[in-house]
Amino acid sequence: MRVVILDSTEAVSRFAADQVAGAIDRARETRKPPVLGLATGGTPLGLYNELVQRYRDGILSFADVFSFNLDEYVGLPPEHDQSYHYYMKESLFRHIDIRTENTSVPQTWNCDLPASAKAYETKISHAGGIDLQVLGIGTDGHIGFNEVGSSLASRTRLKTLTRQTRSDNARYFASIDEVPIAAITMGIATILEARSILLLATGANKAKAVAGCVEGAVSSGLPASALQLHPNVTIVVDRPAASLLQHTEYYEDSERVRAKLQSV
Repeated sequence: MRVVILDSTEAVSRFAADQVAGAIDRARETRKPPVLGLATGGTPLGLYNELVQRYRDGILSFADVFSFNLDEYVGLPPEHDQSYHYYMKESLFRHIDIRTENTSVPQTWNCDLPASAKAYETKISHAGGIDLQVLGIGTDGHIGFNEVGSSLASRTRLKTLTRQTRSDNARYFASIDEVPIAAITMGIATILEARSILLLATGANKAKAVAGCVEGAVSSGLPASALQLHPNVTIVVDRPAASLLQHTEYYEDSERVRAKLQSV
């Protein structure tokens, strides 16, 4: 697990954009359409702004990219301004050259929910799997909507949201009563099948979850800790989010050594 600690949220976004661009380039080198796994929420917005700017500057194209989002609320139509269909369209998709038919968000409106979840797993598999999965992390350590207690072997499925998650997300709604009570989410095992994973975290309110993810025991009690089982994970955080890590000096030394070796 690579841990990158940066001085600002802007630096986190720039670093994350570099990682996304690199994953796209590496997939193209193998003559394979790049496949990205994407996240929603407040933390990835800076990343998406950076990607849009790079597209506008003519240095990054998404014309052949496929994308799969982690999750979607149950009970909100795609056009609802708090649905993740809407979030992705407004935050990224409509500003770049990605083809609409190449973008996927779980279907949760007027459909058979278990069948929709199963179909999403199949669609990811048919695309050849995800090259880079972008993640945020909840204050309780959830990834996607894999809430506390989620099986580390879980697949895409219907999941009840915890009171904590609904409380955290209530700032996007008029009241907590309007926050959906369930979602379809990629499972932890689904996430771990991505060839590489990039987790972003900013702010002191994420510090406890980050510390558990990186340095805690692997447990369903903190779902993000399952990332320790993956061979190619990068955790990129700002200093407030890194404030409870016990081995900061080592992580920073490791980055200096990496930079030195790459310059040889």
